Amino acid sequence: MKKSASFKLINTALWVAQSLLAICLAWSSYMKLSQPVERLSSMWSWTAEVSPLLITFTAIVDLCAALGLTLPSLLHIQPRLTLISAVGLILLMICASVFHILRGETAEIGPNIIFAMIAVFIIWGRSGKDRY
Repeated sequence: MKKSASFKLINTALWVAQSLLAICLAWSSYMKLSQPVERLSSMWSWTAEVSPLLITFTAIVDLCAALGLTLPSLLHIQPRLTLISAVGLILLMICASVFHILRGETAEIGPNIIFAMIAVFIIWGRSGKDRY
């Protein structure tokens, strides 16, 4: 069956969304795992005020999300794991937003909202019988 131009366009947009999220999350994970807290705190002030274990935990969660958003669909192995990763990312972004709001850092939640919206797009596009 020949795929329509709109199918190809949406599929490409989904891959771009998945790839951009994965790159951002992988970069965040790398930074949290490889940089000293002093350097991290210049980018993310919260890192200076929490346990190093929380920083490591969030790095591992970010890395799992990055891999989960791309590998299952890319390798055609359990592609529903991409959906599960996207749902997990939405939950993570909600938790991160609440964390920042409780700290009085409401200006910091913009990326969390954008990441969650992109994850919703991925869920929409990769779920259902007519998924892209």
